Amino acid sequence: MDKDLESIQEARSLLQAAHDAWLKFENFTEEQVERVLLEISKAGIANAEPLARLAVEETGYGNVEHKTLKNLFCADDVYRAIRPMKTVGIVSEDQEKKVFEVASPIGVIAAIIPSTNPTSTAIYKALIALKGRNAIVFSPHPSAAKCIGETSRLLAVAAEQAGAPKSVISCMKVPTMEGTQELMKNDRTALILATGGTGLVKAAYSAGKPAFGVGPGNVPSYVEKTADLTKAVRDILTGKCFDNGTLCSSEQAIICDEAVKDTVLQELQKQGAHVCSYQEKAQLERTIQTPRRTLNTKIVGKAATKIAEMAGFSVSAGTRALVAHADGVGPEYPISMEKLSPILAFYVVRDWKEGCAKCIEILDFGGLGHTLSLHTRDEEVVRQFALYKPAFRICVNTPAALGAVGYTTNLFPSMTLGCGAAGGNITSDNISPLHLINLKRVAYGVRDVAAGPPPRAVAATAIVAGKRATIEHVVDQWLGGRAPIAPPLSSYTELEPPQPKVEKKEIKPVGFVCEDDVRSAILTNSKITIGKKTIVTPSARDLGEANDTFVLGD
Repeated sequence: MDKDLESIQEARSLLQAAHDAWLKFENFTEEQVERVLLEISKAGIANAEPLARLAVEETGYGNVEHKTLKNLFCADDVYRAIRPMKTVGIVSEDQEKKVFEVASPIGVIAAIIPSTNPTSTAIYKALIALKGRNAIVFSPHPSAAKCIGETSRLLAVAAEQAGAPKSVISCMKVPTMEGTQELMKNDRTALILATGGTGLVKAAYSAGKPAFGVGPGNVPSYVEKTADLTKAVRDILTGKCFDNGTLCSSEQAIICDEAVKDTVLQELQKQGAHVCSYQEKAQLERTIQTPRRTLNTKIVGKAATKIAEMAGFSVSAGTRALVAHADGVGPEYPISMEKLSPILAFYVVRDWKEGCAKCIEILDFGGLGHTLSLHTRDEEVVRQFALYKPAFRICVNTPAALGAVGYTTNLFPSMTLGCGAAGGNITSDNISPLHLINLKRVAYGVRDVAAGPPPRAVAATAIVAGKRATIEHVVDQWLGGRAPIAPPLSSYTELEPPQPKVEKKEIKPVGFVCEDDVRSAILTNSKITIGKKTIVTPSARDLGEANDTFVLGD
């Protein structure tokens, strides 16, 4: 059998088995689900290091230490975060409004797993899917099929030993583009949870199924002049160098105020970064980008020393990251793109307003809606960035890579970060189990529908009927008269509703008018009575005359 046909058939078989498992699993109680999740968490923790080693050996991306931390983050931190969530049975009840909500599982979830964070993403997606009583089928990236398959196997065994139906967690062994398409489009698939490149995410959204996909993260990191510069550089290098830059939320560029640029560059070198010369930057950019202006995947997840060697220059053995001055943003400036490796672009700006514009420019080049980091002691700058930057995770005084996923912040711990409409995604959230359930809403009637027309309609009908009788009476009188004369004007007064008598009140002119008085009168659509002795400020006079606000009194 051809590999593509084998892959398609495998996807169909796994989906059928997963659907059968889900029909049983959707009836599990909260206690049964929690027992399953606990065992999955334990399995992930116990195998965090072996799975990390397997991932590095298979993909060549990152390092074992940091991949182990990512596995533990998903197996432990994510589990602890989702444990108190209500996802089974009645999840909320409002006695006053007489409405309550019932959690309903989605069904079978097709989960696309990337090669950059393979084992950790599989652990995370299994936990959030099963928390909502869903079944899950993994489609692994071909270059990480072995480590993802082993992660799936270990989690499935743990789940089944805790009482979950067989095949509630499964993984394709023959991943192909055709097989993945079948997995996403098959009738048994209820929802797609896609993590990967832009093309894959677009394919997920066009598969005709509900889908959660994430956009790329070209993350700018702005260092404002009031920042703790030593800590800011430490945070940036921590985020950029974590697992050799394979997290999509890792920093890609430093935007630095001119007043502190020399100190920041010194700190970068002091803390292990190599600042490239003009010649080295040219060599580095040729290595970063392919002739088609796409990212050279050979540098992804590699150490800074290895990338420098590939570019044709040498750096000291302890070099953590490569930093190069950037001349602009766009495809003609390779250093400005998302690099998924320990390489940073360096920009200098006059102040936070110019820094703001540069951050937007970088986000617009492949990172809209994702993440931005900000290092400052000025709270007003933080608020201005929050109001106007097209990023849905703004991490303040912390590594962007780890803050965005919830490791160093109180954001929901997640390996799938939505970029909102700006990034072409359905949500801007960190994806959680609450995105993988539906809510039934049960609502009791609290208001009766009136048997007849409402009172206002009855009153209106009576008024119309009364007027019609008056008109008919006047017309009959006029037509029955011997002379063709019009009826007396007094007859028409019967057609008008009685008008209340209004006593005319004498309004005395005010003594003083300022601009605020005129503005208040304009807002309330009222007039200001002025006289010969009224004092009116020039600004009030101009505004009042322009809006016809004044009335002359005695």
